[in-house]
Amino acid sequence: MSRGSATVEVAMSLPALLAVVAFALWGIAAAAARLACVDAAHTGARAAARGEPPDAVRARVLRAAPPNSVLTLTRTADTTVLTVTTTYSPPTRLPFPPLTFTVTAEAFTESAWGNRDIGESEDGVQRGSEGLREGW
Repeated sequence: MSRGSATVEVAMSLPALLAVVAFALWGIAAAAARLACVDAAHTGARAAARGEPPDAVRARVLRAAPPNSVLTLTRTADTTVLTVTTTYSPPTRLPFPPLTFTVTAEAFTESAWGNRDIGESEDGVQRGSEGLREGW
């Protein structure tokens, strides 16, 4: 074994190790951004289904969502659907591609259920003022 071979081995492997760590950190940050989209979409859909004003729902979702997110809210008599779309780019000049996340959350509009009693319907699904639940 020649002198200095360990130094050369470390010098050769260090860039690869740093690349793996950078990729892992990018993946963790991207997963956190997607989870923030999921939480924001669910929070907004529930708030809109309760009948909160669209401006209040938008403000609530934008506080929870990653920056530069785009929201789409559709409310019918039966359901409320909120879609959050965001693009996550690496925080530095890393050579990783930007990722686009689109998350959709759906909730039953509360006014559609009114003050019905909790009970089973003809199709076997139990319903209540909180929406639908399978196998209650």
